[in-house]
Amino acid sequence: MKKLVFAIPVAIVGIFAVATVGASFYMLDYSLAPDSARRDTAFCFRELRRLHPEVTPWLDSLKAGHSLRDTFVVMPTGERHHAYYALNGSSHTAAIVIHGWRDCAIDFFDIARLYHQQHGCHVLMPDLHAHGLSEGDAVGMGWHDRLDILQWMEIAHNQWGADTIIVHGVSMGAATAMNVAGETMPSWLKSIRFIEDCGYTSVWDEFGYQLRQEFGLPAFPLLYTTSLLCKLKYGWSFGEASSLNKIQHSPHPMLFIHGDSDDFVPTFMVHQLYRVKPQPKRLWITKGAQHALSYTDYPEDYARQIKY
Repeated sequence: MKKLVFAIPVAIVGIFAVATVGASFYMLDYSLAPDSARRDTAFCFRELRRLHPEVTPWLDSLKAGHSLRDTFVVMPTGERHHAYYALNGSSHTAAIVIHGWRDCAIDFFDIARLYHQQHGCHVLMPDLHAHGLSEGDAVGMGWHDRLDILQWMEIAHNQWGADTIIVHGVSMGAATAMNVAGETMPSWLKSIRFIEDCGYTSVWDEFGYQLRQEFGLPAFPLLYTTSLLCKLKYGWSFGEASSLNKIQHSPHPMLFIHGDSDDFVPTFMVHQLYRVKPQPKRLWITKGAQHALSYTDYPEDYARQIKY
């Protein structure tokens, strides 16, 4: 009888552990699996024109002049990564526009147009690791992606002579931009500035928030076990992927943009980020804007804000 009494809680613990591990694998795949349709560029271009018709004349002009080009480069990891680019005369400024989670470079050509057409910059629009036409087996949530953006900066400098860089990211791209801002910059750089639009404080914070909002679950134990699984499988944990930590000592100018109706990356996160970032910095909260819709809701203001 004593053995039976002891065996019951052990069995319960075992069942709970197995269920937690299974749920961790599900959560990791749910969060980091690439979009199965990510290489359908024709669809992306159709959606771009539908959602942002103001881009069509610019895009048609680039295509007619064979000025919209793309390239593949081999990253230090050995993976082939892809980017679109459009040059702009003899400019020494390159704007790198970074897309969001399970998006692709094409989805943010609307913002790239502002830099190319209105602000006179070269524009470079990379597909991040495991997005678009870039290789990769799992979404990086902007963490290791920061190292890829540093490589794209080198390419912009070596190929076009760019010595002034603008790094502009939206959502996961914003987290990427902030993570880049915390890195040591190359010696050739004359000037750099960052725009982060609706980025999260850390992957841990964002996934924890989504667990509560979508599934009504607390962080323990699932977030802990899934983060450990991510570390074992992909080499990084949710806690270390922290934009909040990366920008605490960044001396570079940064514009923070966030909609006050964002319920995907909650608006309170931008205030936490802004608080820890040293000067120079600016904060623009867009009234009524939901996640990643500040440009859509305020296109003229957006164009003015990013030229700072």
